[in-house]
Amino acid sequence: MKKVTAFAPATVANVSCGFDILGFAVDGLGDKVTVSFNDKEEVRVTHIEGDQGKLPKAIEKNTCGVAVTAMLKDLGFNGGLDIALYKGLPLGSGMGSSAASAVAALVATNRLLGNPLEKAALLPYAIEAERVACGAGHADNVSPALLGGFVLIREYHPLDVIPLNVPRGLYCTLVHPHLVINTADSRSVLRKNVTLKDATIQSGNIAGLVAGLYQEDMGLISRSLNDVIAEPSRSILIPGYDEVKEAIKKAGALGCGISGSGPTIFILSPKEEIAWEVSQISQKVFEKIGLDIDVYVSAINTRGAYVIEEKK
Repeated sequence: MKKVTAFAPATVANVSCGFDILGFAVDGLGDKVTVSFNDKEEVRVTHIEGDQGKLPKAIEKNTCGVAVTAMLKDLGFNGGLDIALYKGLPLGSGMGSSAASAVAALVATNRLLGNPLEKAALLPYAIEAERVACGAGHADNVSPALLGGFVLIREYHPLDVIPLNVPRGLYCTLVHPHLVINTADSRSVLRKNVTLKDATIQSGNIAGLVAGLYQEDMGLISRSLNDVIAEPSRSILIPGYDEVKEAIKKAGALGCGISGSGPTIFILSPKEEIAWEVSQISQKVFEKIGLDIDVYVSAINTRGAYVIEEKK
């Protein structure tokens, strides 16, 4: 191949009680990256679309560049590559924008080089890119973006990522208020210490959520979507959050939470009809407070990132 284009989906990280350890992938939304050979013997980010000119092309600052150069170093590849990024995700949205870019670049590069690595082996390079993007190498966005479905990051040293079951009929509604919340600001409001009581509650909810996914028990999933550690502090940064949370439960949704560091709100529903209904409810809430939003309804994406085009 001389040119390969890959797609990586939007993701929801944290998933309420699963702070920094749970994530899942969304259908339809995502980023595309095209990687091709050049004769300059260097890796370059040559083109970016959809970022309103905000993303750097410098290879050491762009998540695509960081991920790909780390991978090429380990492979001992010294040739030249050009990277073109096509953003389908808004920046700073809490939908895994930086993760999707890095993952799509890795999948495209791996295919261009003849698939020297298994898909899961790309994950450490995507984590390095996240370190550049947000200051910490979290895996709860890049893992579902790469692998699809729900994932649990049990441990980072050594990395232990566990795919989880995706219940039939489970749908997600993403509500993206037109706000900008920096990851650093979102982390700064978090408590430095957690009480034993809250740690116990949170652990029970994580265990309950994982059990609910495997048992396909919507009631258990609903009871477990409760974050007593991060959400109480972070929700105050999102106008309308409490109103949405109260209204969607009455419509039959399983629950909601803050996607990543926000401002996007994710809502899980036991079937597609309810997912669409809560999207309309959310729109009405934000109309009342005068804040524009984007709303997306999607099944859980179990495919993850994939190659969409190859040219010889």
